[in-house]
Amino acid sequence: MVPYMLFGKVGVGFLRGTQVFNHKQKRNLVNVKLKWVKDRALDAVVTAERDLKAACVLVSIISSSSHGCLPIYHLSCHRGQLNLPYELKVSTFIRRYPSVFLESHVHDSGGTRVPCFSLTPEAIKLHQEESNLVQQNQIDILNRLRKLLMLTRGWKLPLQTIDQLKWDIGLPYDYQHSVIPHHPDLFSFISLPDDRVGLKLLSWDDDLAVSQLQKNSAIQQEKEDMRNGCLAFPIGFTRGFGLKRKCMEWLKEWQSLPYNSPYYDTSHIDPRTDESEKRVVGVFHELLHLTIQKKTERKNVSNLRKPLALPQKFTKVFERHPGIFYISKKCDTQTVILREAYDHQQLLQKHPTAELREKFAMLLRKGLLDRSNGLYKKSPGDVSEVDPLKHNIVDNISDYRSSFKEDSENDLLSEYESDELHNPC
Repeated sequence: MVPYMLFGKVGVGFLRGTQVFNHKQKRNLVNVKLKWVKDRALDAVVTAERDLKAACVLVSIISSSSHGCLPIYHLSCHRGQLNLPYELKVSTFIRRYPSVFLESHVHDSGGTRVPCFSLTPEAIKLHQEESNLVQQNQIDILNRLRKLLMLTRGWKLPLQTIDQLKWDIGLPYDYQHSVIPHHPDLFSFISLPDDRVGLKLLSWDDDLAVSQLQKNSAIQQEKEDMRNGCLAFPIGFTRGFGLKRKCMEWLKEWQSLPYNSPYYDTSHIDPRTDESEKRVVGVFHELLHLTIQKKTERKNVSNLRKPLALPQKFTKVFERHPGIFYISKKCDTQTVILREAYDHQQLLQKHPTAELREKFAMLLRKGLLDRSNGLYKKSPGDVSEVDPLKHNIVDNISDYRSSFKEDSENDLLSEYESDELHNPC
């Protein structure tokens, strides 16, 4: 990846031209399309965590049970939260990772022998570390949730929408019971017009209503830019991107447009202008900064148009600004990554939760490798039990080196012609 660029202060002559340019923006959104170029380093970030979220969700569910062991029919009820491929059974997924899950059997009311899963000592230890981390970072967790709600119109979101983002912003699996009830001065459960349950923030905090770009600008931007509000986003492109001169000039002018804080009302801005687009970019720039690993799946934000007061087709900004956002198409999904947060595959600023997730990912990979080497085969008589999973295990290991399957990269972006495919708020 090439070094980041900040298009900030420019000459007086150029600024005069920019005033005319800004006047035109009141009528038109400049039609510039930048190409998508594969970034292997950021793709590897997504691929390396392919099954991490699903495994951690299962660990949380099993840990919350009274006996620390649950039958497969109970775990299968949570399939919707795991985001597994349709053809993959929950039991098959669990058996891929014997370093995390232990299998035993119980008999149901009809006497049928049913698989039951608990956690290995290593997994229990990591889950306990996670619980301790949650306790130590209560203020950080509260502030992330408060800032998320402060970004929205009316300071409220459906619980369904928060649930889609809770892994990314570092909320505990059971935050509705373990966090919210303990802070009645900050949050309230409400009934939404569509009969869904929502969460509302009860008080505004000016100290929190400062975006990450504004914080960084105090150090990185020149004083004149801060006074006139023309803050620029850090820009970086995949090596060999080859930005055309026309696009370069547009981007420089776009960076010089006023920056509007995502925490304040911008209803006065014409949604058909580049200034409005800069506001949308600012919203997602801030939202990704609220996430633990500065990334989220595109589908997690595709139903945020109304809560965030965004124009139609708002997720197109991810494609129009590949120097700010990278869309990885690995693992049968689209993951939006904030480029400035990474140096190749490494997060520049690691949250303690991100470090713990790295430990968990290592434990998952260890189980895959050990099983593929036959270390979990108890006896020669176990061949029939182990062999059906052999191909799944080998495929899964190779997936960490490449991808779960080769995506149709030319077609994936077209899935998001509409931003309200998933239960609009």
